[in-house]
Amino acid sequence: MLYLELFFQGIVQGSIYALIALGLTLVYGLLRILHVAHAALFTLGGYLGVIVTNATGSFLLATAVAMIVVGFVGIAVYKLAYEPLLSKPPFISLIASIALFIASEEIFRIIFGPYGLSYTNPPMQGYFELFGGFFLKYGEALVIVLSVVMLVILGWFAATTRLGVSWRATVTDPDMARAFGINTQNVRYMNFFIGSALAAAAGVLVAMLNNLVEPSMGSVASYKALAIIVLGGLGSIRGTLIAAMAIGIIESFGTIYIGHLLDRDALAFAFLIVVLMIRPQGLLGAK
Repeated sequence: MLYLELFFQGIVQGSIYALIALGLTLVYGLLRILHVAHAALFTLGGYLGVIVTNATGSFLLATAVAMIVVGFVGIAVYKLAYEPLLSKPPFISLIASIALFIASEEIFRIIFGPYGLSYTNPPMQGYFELFGGFFLKYGEALVIVLSVVMLVILGWFAATTRLGVSWRATVTDPDMARAFGINTQNVRYMNFFIGSALAAAAGVLVAMLNNLVEPSMGSVASYKALAIIVLGGLGSIRGTLIAAMAIGIIESFGTIYIGHLLDRDALAFAFLIVVLMIRPQGLLGAK
Protein backbone atom coordinates (compact mmCIF):
# COMPACT_ATOMS: atom_id res chain seq x y z
CA MET A 1 0.00 0.00 0.00
CA LEU A 2 2.92 2.34 0.69
CA TYR A 3 4.26 1.82 -2.83
CA LEU A 4 0.85 2.60 -4.30
CA GLU A 5 0.54 5.75 -2.25
CA LEU A 6 4.03 6.91 -3.28
CA PHE A 7 3.26 6.15 -6.92
CA PHE A 8 0.09 8.27 -6.90
CA GLN A 9 1.90 11.09 -5.09
CA GLY A 10 4.51 10.96 -7.84
CA ILE A 11 1.82 11.07 -10.55
CA VAL A 12 0.22 14.10 -8.89
CA GLN A 13 3.54 15.94 -8.68
CA GLY A 14 4.51 14.86 -12.17
CA SER A 15 1.22 16.16 -13.55
CA ILE A 16 1.94 19.60 -12.12
CA TYR A 17 5.50 19.52 -13.44
CA ALA A 18 4.16 18.59 -16.87
CA LEU A 19 1.78 21.55 -16.98
CA ILE A 20 4.57 23.94 -16.00
CA ALA A 21 7.32 22.52 -18.20
CA LEU A 22 5.16 22.08 -21.28
CA GLY A 23 4.93 25.85 -21.74
CA LEU A 24 8.71 26.11 -21.60
CA THR A 25 9.04 23.37 -24.20
CA LEU A 26 6.54 25.06 -26.52
CA VAL A 27 8.40 28.37 -26.34
CA TYR A 28 11.81 26.78 -26.82
CA GLY A 29 10.59 24.65 -29.70
CA LEU A 30 9.25 27.71 -31.53
CA LEU A 31 11.73 30.47 -30.67
CA ARG A 32 14.72 28.71 -29.06
CA ILE A 33 14.24 30.90 -25.97
CA LEU A 34 14.62 29.61 -22.40
CA HIS A 35 11.54 31.30 -20.98
CA VAL A 36 12.52 31.53 -17.29
CA ALA A 37 9.83 34.18 -16.66
CA HIS A 38 7.32 31.38 -17.28
CA ALA A 39 7.55 30.64 -13.54
CA ALA A 40 6.22 34.13 -12.80
CA LEU A 41 3.09 33.30 -14.81
CA PHE A 42 2.74 30.12 -12.74
CA THR A 43 2.76 32.24 -9.57
CA LEU A 44 0.33 34.79 -11.03
CA GLY A 45 -2.07 31.95 -11.83
CA GLY A 46 -1.91 30.83 -8.21
CA TYR A 47 -2.74 34.31 -6.94
CA LEU A 48 -5.65 34.74 -9.33
CA GLY A 49 -6.98 31.31 -8.37
CA VAL A 50 -7.06 32.19 -4.67
CA ILE A 51 -8.46 35.70 -5.18
CA VAL A 52 -11.26 34.68 -7.56
CA THR A 53 -12.20 31.61 -5.48
CA ASN A 54 -12.42 33.70 -2.30
CA ALA A 55 -14.54 36.30 -4.12
CA THR A 56 -16.94 33.96 -5.93
CA GLY A 57 -16.74 30.63 -4.11
CA SER A 58 -16.20 28.82 -7.42
CA PHE A 59 -12.86 27.04 -7.82
CA LEU A 60 -13.52 25.99 -11.43
CA LEU A 61 -14.44 29.56 -12.40
CA ALA A 62 -11.24 30.76 -10.75
CA THR A 63 -9.21 28.22 -12.73
CA ALA A 64 -10.79 29.37 -16.01
CA VAL A 65 -10.27 33.06 -15.21
CA ALA A 66 -6.65 32.47 -14.20
CA MET A 67 -5.90 30.55 -17.40
CA ILE A 68 -7.46 33.19 -19.67
CA VAL A 69 -5.94 36.21 -17.93
CA VAL A 70 -2.47 34.69 -17.60
CA GLY A 71 -2.68 33.51 -21.21
CA PHE A 72 -3.02 37.12 -22.36
CA VAL A 73 -0.30 38.20 -19.94
CA GLY A 74 1.94 35.62 -21.61
CA ILE A 75 1.25 37.23 -25.00
CA ALA A 76 2.15 40.63 -23.50
CA VAL A 77 5.41 39.20 -22.16
CA TYR A 78 6.32 37.95 -25.63
CA LYS A 79 5.33 41.23 -27.28
CA LEU A 80 7.17 43.48 -24.84
CA ALA A 81 10.13 41.41 -23.65
CA TYR A 82 11.00 38.90 -26.38
CA GLU A 83 9.85 40.18 -29.74
CA PRO A 84 12.23 43.17 -29.77
CA LEU A 85 15.12 40.76 -29.01
CA LEU A 86 14.48 38.04 -31.59
CA SER A 87 17.29 39.31 -33.82
CA LYS A 88 19.74 39.26 -30.91
CA PRO A 89 21.78 36.27 -29.65
CA PRO A 90 19.69 33.85 -27.53
CA PHE A 91 21.50 34.70 -24.29
CA ILE A 92 20.10 38.25 -24.50
CA SER A 93 16.54 36.92 -24.29
CA LEU A 94 17.59 34.61 -21.45
CA ILE A 95 18.98 37.54 -19.45
CA ALA A 96 15.79 39.53 -20.08
CA SER A 97 13.69 36.56 -18.97
CA ILE A 98 15.64 36.12 -15.73
CA ALA A 99 15.37 39.85 -14.99
CA LEU A 100 11.62 39.74 -15.61
CA PHE A 101 11.21 36.77 -13.28
CA ILE A 102 13.17 38.45 -10.46
CA ALA A 103 11.21 41.68 -10.92
CA SER A 104 7.91 39.82 -10.86
CA GLU A 105 8.65 38.34 -7.43
CA GLU A 106 9.09 41.83 -6.02
CA ILE A 107 5.96 43.06 -7.78
CA PHE A 108 3.95 40.21 -6.26
CA ARG A 109 5.43 41.02 -2.86
CA ILE A 110 4.46 44.69 -3.16
CA ILE A 111 0.92 44.06 -4.47
CA PHE A 112 -0.14 40.98 -2.50
CA GLY A 113 2.09 41.28 0.56
CA PRO A 114 5.15 39.28 1.66
CA TYR A 115 3.34 36.52 3.58
CA GLY A 116 1.18 35.00 0.87
CA LEU A 117 -2.54 34.39 0.47
CA SER A 118 -4.72 31.42 1.46
CA TYR A 119 -8.23 30.26 0.66
CA THR A 120 -10.99 31.44 3.00
CA ASN A 121 -12.72 28.10 2.50
CA PRO A 122 -10.13 25.71 1.03
CA PRO A 123 -11.65 23.78 -1.91
CA MET A 124 -11.44 20.06 -2.66
CA GLN A 125 -10.78 18.93 0.89
CA GLY A 126 -11.45 15.42 2.14
CA TYR A 127 -10.67 11.93 0.89
CA PHE A 128 -12.37 9.14 -1.00
CA GLU A 129 -11.58 5.44 -1.11
CA LEU A 130 -10.16 4.44 -4.48
CA PHE A 131 -9.89 0.70 -3.84
CA GLY A 132 -8.76 -1.77 -1.18
CA GLY A 133 -8.47 0.75 1.61
CA PHE A 134 -6.41 3.17 -0.49
CA PHE A 135 -7.56 6.75 -0.02
CA LEU A 136 -6.93 9.68 -2.35
CA LYS A 137 -7.51 13.36 -1.63
CA TYR A 138 -10.13 15.12 -3.73
CA GLY A 139 -7.56 17.76 -4.63
CA GLU A 140 -5.01 15.19 -5.79
CA ALA A 141 -7.60 13.43 -7.94
CA LEU A 142 -8.55 16.78 -9.46
CA VAL A 143 -4.91 17.48 -10.33
CA ILE A 144 -4.60 14.20 -12.22
CA VAL A 145 -7.96 14.55 -14.01
CA LEU A 146 -7.49 18.19 -15.04
CA SER A 147 -3.94 17.58 -16.21
CA VAL A 148 -4.98 14.62 -18.36
CA VAL A 149 -7.95 16.54 -19.82
CA MET A 150 -5.83 19.59 -20.67
CA LEU A 151 -3.06 17.55 -22.26
CA VAL A 152 -5.55 15.47 -24.28
CA ILE A 153 -7.25 18.64 -25.53
CA LEU A 154 -3.88 20.12 -26.44
CA GLY A 155 -2.91 16.96 -28.33
CA TRP A 156 -6.23 16.93 -30.19
CA PHE A 157 -5.86 20.63 -31.04
CA ALA A 158 -2.31 20.20 -32.38
CA ALA A 159 -3.14 17.08 -34.39
CA THR A 160 -6.54 17.78 -35.94
CA THR A 161 -7.31 21.51 -36.17
CA ARG A 162 -6.14 23.93 -38.84
CA LEU A 163 -4.55 26.20 -36.24
CA GLY A 164 -2.81 23.23 -34.65
CA VAL A 165 -1.36 22.10 -37.97
CA SER A 166 -0.16 25.67 -38.62
CA TRP A 167 1.42 25.67 -35.20
CA ARG A 168 3.28 22.41 -35.82
CA ALA A 169 4.38 23.54 -39.27
CA THR A 170 5.79 26.78 -37.85
CA VAL A 171 7.74 24.90 -35.19
CA THR A 172 9.13 22.45 -37.77
CA ASP A 173 10.11 24.97 -40.46
CA PRO A 174 9.15 28.64 -39.89
CA ASP A 175 10.40 29.83 -43.29
CA MET A 176 8.48 27.17 -45.20
CA ALA A 177 5.35 27.82 -43.11
CA ARG A 178 5.60 31.53 -43.90
CA ALA A 179 6.02 30.74 -47.59
CA PHE A 180 2.74 28.78 -47.50
CA GLY A 181 0.90 31.78 -46.09
CA ILE A 182 0.85 30.89 -42.39
CA ASN A 183 0.85 33.95 -40.14
CA THR A 184 3.78 32.99 -37.91
CA GLN A 185 3.19 36.01 -35.67
CA ASN A 186 -0.27 34.75 -34.73
CA VAL A 187 1.20 31.29 -34.16
CA ARG A 188 3.67 32.80 -31.70
CA TYR A 189 0.87 34.58 -29.86
CA MET A 190 -1.08 31.31 -29.67
CA ASN A 191 2.02 29.50 -28.45
CA PHE A 192 2.53 31.91 -25.55
CA PHE A 193 -1.18 31.96 -24.72
CA ILE A 194 -1.43 28.16 -24.46
CA GLY A 195 1.84 27.72 -22.56
CA SER A 196 0.99 30.52 -20.12
CA ALA A 197 -2.54 29.20 -19.57
CA LEU A 198 -1.16 25.76 -18.67
CA ALA A 199 1.28 27.37 -16.22
CA ALA A 200 -1.61 29.28 -14.66
CA ALA A 201 -3.58 26.05 -14.22
CA ALA A 202 -0.58 24.50 -12.49
CA GLY A 203 -0.32 27.53 -10.19
CA VAL A 204 -3.98 27.26 -9.23
CA LEU A 205 -3.63 23.55 -8.50
CA VAL A 206 -0.48 24.00 -6.39
CA ALA A 207 -2.15 26.80 -4.42
CA MET A 208 -5.14 24.48 -3.87
CA LEU A 209 -2.97 21.59 -2.64
CA ASN A 210 -0.89 23.78 -0.31
CA ASN A 211 -3.65 26.28 0.58
CA LEU A 212 -1.02 28.96 0.07
CA VAL A 213 0.42 31.12 -2.69
CA GLU A 214 3.41 33.37 -2.02
CA PRO A 215 5.69 35.65 -4.06
CA SER A 216 8.57 33.16 -4.26
CA MET A 217 6.37 30.19 -5.21
CA GLY A 218 7.82 30.14 -8.72
CA SER A 219 11.46 29.87 -7.62
CA VAL A 220 11.56 26.10 -7.32
CA ALA A 221 9.25 25.70 -10.31
CA SER A 222 11.61 27.70 -12.54
CA TYR A 223 14.71 25.54 -12.16
CA LYS A 224 12.73 22.31 -11.84
CA ALA A 225 10.98 23.00 -15.16
CA LEU A 226 14.31 23.80 -16.82
CA ALA A 227 15.70 20.50 -15.57
CA ILE A 228 12.67 18.67 -16.97
CA ILE A 229 12.88 20.13 -20.48
CA VAL A 230 16.63 19.42 -20.62
CA LEU A 231 16.03 15.88 -19.38
CA GLY A 232 13.26 15.28 -21.89
CA GLY A 233 15.28 16.69 -24.79
CA LEU A 234 15.00 20.40 -25.54
CA GLY A 235 11.92 21.04 -27.65
CA SER A 236 10.47 17.52 -27.31
CA ILE A 237 6.89 17.56 -26.00
CA ARG A 238 6.74 13.80 -25.45
CA GLY A 239 10.14 13.89 -23.76
CA THR A 240 8.94 16.68 -21.46
CA LEU A 241 5.87 14.70 -20.39
CA ILE A 242 7.90 11.54 -19.75
CA ALA A 243 10.58 13.46 -17.83
CA ALA A 244 7.97 15.27 -15.71
CA MET A 245 6.32 12.01 -14.66
CA ALA A 246 9.68 10.33 -14.07
CA ILE A 247 10.91 13.12 -11.82
CA GLY A 248 7.62 13.25 -9.92
CA ILE A 249 7.76 9.51 -9.19
CA ILE A 250 11.50 9.53 -8.40
CA GLU A 251 11.05 12.40 -5.96
CA SER A 252 8.13 10.63 -4.29
CA PHE A 253 10.03 7.37 -3.71
CA GLY A 254 13.37 9.06 -3.16
CA THR A 255 12.05 11.25 -0.36
CA ILE A 256 11.21 8.09 1.62
CA TYR A 257 14.23 5.95 0.83
CA ILE A 258 17.15 8.35 0.30
CA GLY A 259 15.71 11.55 1.72
CA HIS A 260 18.34 11.45 4.47
CA LEU A 261 21.04 11.75 1.78
CA LEU A 262 19.50 14.12 -0.76
CA ASP A 263 16.91 16.87 -0.50
CA ARG A 264 13.71 16.30 -2.50
CA ASP A 265 14.61 18.99 -5.03
CA ALA A 266 18.17 17.69 -5.33
CA LEU A 267 16.84 14.31 -6.43
CA ALA A 268 15.63 15.80 -9.71
CA PHE A 269 19.07 17.11 -10.55
CA ALA A 270 20.80 13.92 -9.49
CA PHE A 271 18.55 12.01 -11.91
CA LEU A 272 19.20 14.65 -14.58
CA ILE A 273 22.97 14.26 -14.23
CA VAL A 274 22.79 10.46 -14.44
CA VAL A 275 20.61 10.51 -17.57
CA LEU A 276 22.69 13.17 -19.33
CA MET A 277 25.85 11.17 -18.69
CA ILE A 278 24.24 8.34 -20.68
CA ARG A 279 22.21 10.41 -23.17
CA PRO A 280 23.56 13.97 -23.43
CA GLN A 281 20.69 14.90 -25.78
CA GLY A 282 18.06 13.95 -23.20
CA LEU A 283 15.50 11.15 -23.22
CA LEU A 284 13.90 11.94 -26.59
CA GLY A 285 16.14 14.71 -27.92
CA ALA A 286 17.90 14.55 -31.27
CA LYS A 287 21.63 13.88 -31.27
